[in-house]
Amino acid sequence: MSFSLSQITLIGVGLIGGSLVLDLKRQQRVRTVVGIDIHADNLARALERQVIDRAFARIEAAAVRGADLVLVATPVATLPAICRELAPLLDAHTVVSDVGSTKRSALAAFRRHLPAHLPRCVAAHPIAGSDRSGAAAARFGLFKGKKLVICPHETQDESSLKTVEALWQAVGAETHRMDAAGHDAVFAAVSHLPHLLAFSYVQQLLGDPRCAEYFRFAGSGFRDFTRIAASHPQMWADIALENREPLLALIDSQQQELAALRQALAASDGDALYRRFAAAAAARRRWEEEE
Repeated sequence: MSFSLSQITLIGVGLIGGSLVLDLKRQQRVRTVVGIDIHADNLARALERQVIDRAFARIEAAAVRGADLVLVATPVATLPAICRELAPLLDAHTVVSDVGSTKRSALAAFRRHLPAHLPRCVAAHPIAGSDRSGAAAARFGLFKGKKLVICPHETQDESSLKTVEALWQAVGAETHRMDAAGHDAVFAAVSHLPHLLAFSYVQQLLGDPRCAEYFRFAGSGFRDFTRIAASHPQMWADIALENREPLLALIDSQQQELAALRQALAASDGDALYRRFAAAAAARRRWEEEE
């Protein structure tokens, strides 16, 4: 699908939204990118790097008027308030989309605060995170070969959905459609819980008197496992709360797994440990081979 947009209004100029518009601008698929961000220094950096063409410190008519797409790329907990502010400003033709990793909450915000515009609201989630943030983190090619999930709703306008799909496909993403509840269950397991485990593990070490010594001798395994614990803490606190039901079930399951490992260790049961480790290692290898 060939397309060109006159204007994208990007709310939250960071890694995800910034990287998307950089690619679209390089491909000449968008004429003007308007950036809205509460941090003046971040807007200045975005203008300097030509991620955006015009900058606004708040949502207002001049920033939204004429936009073909309003893309909300802010922490998931901010979406309801942003939708409330957008409601009286949107042109009839404007598509509204987001990039958050919890889709039931996104659809709830669209339904509650943009009911008249709901058919043109598209809930989307690019699978291309990083522990870096802000306009300085935006880069070309971030989404090439990455997955993008769209969660259609009951009154979805197909044209708006296809516009958003085409936009992400243009920057190299592999698009998929999924219902919102299924999406949230999947990403609780493969993204949200791993972040919680990494945060929890580092927090555990911080409470140990030998923490400084542990960190001094930590190597590549520690670096790989804890990389995501350097992610934005407020963003991940918001995600955890928005997706708490599936996360609570997964935490209960993880505690059972830890209890089984503890029992095997206490009993010096090497066979039990081996079986669990071997099954996990084989599954991890299969996943990597299929990627």
